[in-house]
Amino acid sequence: MLSFLKPPATGETSGWFSRLKQGLSKTRQELGQRLSAVFGAGRKLDEAFYEELETVLLSSDVGVAATDHVMEELRGRARREHVTDAAQLKDALGETLLELLKPVALPLVIDSHKPFVIMLAGVNGSGKTTSIGKLAHFYQQQGRKVLLAAGDTFRAAAREQLMIWGARNNVTVVAQQSGDAAAVIYDAIQAALARGVDVVLADTAGRLPTQLHLMEEIKKVKRAIGKALPGAPHEVLLVIDAGTGQNAVTQVKAFDDALGVTGLILTKLDGTAKGGAIAAIAHARATRSEGKPIPVRFIGVGEGLDDLQPFRAEEFVAALLD
Repeated sequence: MLSFLKPPATGETSGWFSRLKQGLSKTRQELGQRLSAVFGAGRKLDEAFYEELETVLLSSDVGVAATDHVMEELRGRARREHVTDAAQLKDALGETLLELLKPVALPLVIDSHKPFVIMLAGVNGSGKTTSIGKLAHFYQQQGRKVLLAAGDTFRAAAREQLMIWGARNNVTVVAQQSGDAAAVIYDAIQAALARGVDVVLADTAGRLPTQLHLMEEIKKVKRAIGKALPGAPHEVLLVIDAGTGQNAVTQVKAFDDALGVTGLILTKLDGTAKGGAIAAIAHARATRSEGKPIPVRFIGVGEGLDDLQPFRAEEFVAALLD
């Protein structure tokens, strides 16, 4: 464990931490081996060191801007503290990454409305429908009553997949054989109001930001949700496949411009050796003129029901670098 991080508590938290480390194994193996070489004992802080470290971060999809930020912080710390041995900077790397990620590690609080309506969006294949199933399980474990809205009316398979998740979690799914997404989600919200549901999870069809007509369509879906329940959706979650790397930053901007994204889910971290994309996203959003980065609400590191959990910056950095 990095010296500046406390080990997780025993029980459920430590169990998740173990799964997190396992889920990040591809990134840990590639990043860890390369960082061990860069921070090797007796290694001097020279330009060759900084260039190698920069290459390692870039190859892990940390991104150019975020990598520049990290490198600047490390160089500054080395000057201030008169560090000459590379090994002494490893903790500094972890601390810098933690400072970058902490502002986006904000849990989703759903107590402000009943029902609390969560709209999910993302590109095709990002893991959106699977994430909805896991979110249903997550909130059920908290004793919440959950309802699913099968708003992906483009693909029959998506509706069927959501029905399977509903059966698996013993959760009601509102769906239609035909019709548009807005109508399905409208019916789901009316059902939720009638049944005293706590959380509505509304699926939408996957789309690329470049498909302008589909981006216009999802804006209409959001407006329809607001007509069904004023103030809804209360959260707009964008689901991002961690394996898309730097494309994730572009996706965030495009969907945020269209929908006003309020939170992110980063999926499939177990399937990539480039888990640094989360740092690129955090840095890109932190440097917006508004100064309000979009929170990373959840991360997914496996196929199990419990493998989607709230994002905790300290655990993530520890699992990545320890």
